Amino acid sequence: MNWLKRLSSYECHCQRQVYDAFREAGVSEEKSTEAAKAIADFDTRFAKLEPELLKLRADLLVLKWMVGLVIVAEVLPLLKTLFA
Repeated sequence: MNWLKRLSSYECHCQRQVYDAFREAGVSEEKSTEAAKAIADFDTRFAKLEPELLKLRADLLVLKWMVGLVIVAEVLPLLKTLFA
C-alpha cells in the first residue's frame, strides 16, 4: 500500500475508492492493488499528455493565421484586378 502514499490527495482518494470497491466485491488484495495501480498509471499518462496538447494547439493557431495571411495575400490582388 505504500504506492498510495506517493499520490496526491485527490488521486489517493480515487485510487483508494477503487481498491476498496474491489476488496468489497471479493477480489483478492493483490488483484485489487494491481487494478488501482493500473488506474493510477492511466491517469498519470494522460496528465503527461496535457502539456503536449497545449503546445499543439498553440502551433495549430499559428498555422491557421499563416494560412489566412497567405489566402489574403493571394485574393487581394485578384480582387483588385477584378474591380479596378
